[in-house]
Parts: sequence; structure tokens; C-alpha cells
Amino acid sequence: MERMNTESSRPSVRERPLSPHLQVYRLPVTALLSITHRITGVLLSIGLIGLVLVLMLVVQGPSAYAPVHAFLSGIVGRILLWAWITALLFHLSHGIRHLAWDTGHGFSRDSLLYYAVGELVATLVLVLAVAVATLARS
Repeated sequence: MERMNTESSRPSVRERPLSPHLQVYRLPVTALLSITHRITGVLLSIGLIGLVLVLMLVVQGPSAYAPVHAFLSGIVGRILLWAWITALLFHLSHGIRHLAWDTGHGFSRDSLLYYAVGELVATLVLVLAVAVATLARS
């Protein structure tokens, strides 16, 4: 029996359409906020584990907590704390947006951008409020 030549009937790889590359395709703001919400959720979980470890050291006494206090008082520690606080407040703002969506509000094309900007503004206002409260306390 003679083998059929099936190579000519197969389409070439070059003939298939290519999916848009991430450098070409621009994600909508809601997609970027959704991805950021997931990332902040993971970072908050990691930070919560760190918080539990710090609390365990606090319970052990001042000598056990002293190195942690020194680290958290330094520039890297403060940056990490502020990043965690910002992630917490962003996650909170996005969660409130999801609660609004659960009621069926905010799905029109115009309101999606409006709520996205509102979410970012709310995060910024909350971070500034924490900063002012922190500065007022010290």
C-alpha cells in the first residue's frame, strides 16, 4: 500500500493567526485591578504570617523582640510595613467594590472606569489618613 502524503493538507504553522501579545494588547483597568487584588491578597497572607511570628517574639520578651524592632525601625522595615498597609487598604477598597457588584451595580461600561478610579482614590485617601494618624501620634 502506498502512504498518503498528508503534509500538504496540513496548514502551515505560519498561516495560523497569532494571539495578541501582551505588549500589543492593553488590559482594561478592571483587569489590572483584579490582578492587583489577587497579588495583594497573597502579599497580605504572607504579611499575616510575619505578623504572627512577630507577635510570638513579643510574647517571648524584649530580648527576643529587639532584633525585629530594630529591623522594623529601619528604612527597609518601614517600607515593608507601608507596603503591607497599602496592600491592605487597596484590598479593602477592591472588596467594597465587589460588594457593590454583588448588589448588581457598577457593570455598565461608563461606571466600570468610574468605580475603578474611585477605588484607587479611596485607597490613596485611606493611606494618607493612616499616615496623618501615624505622624500625629509621634
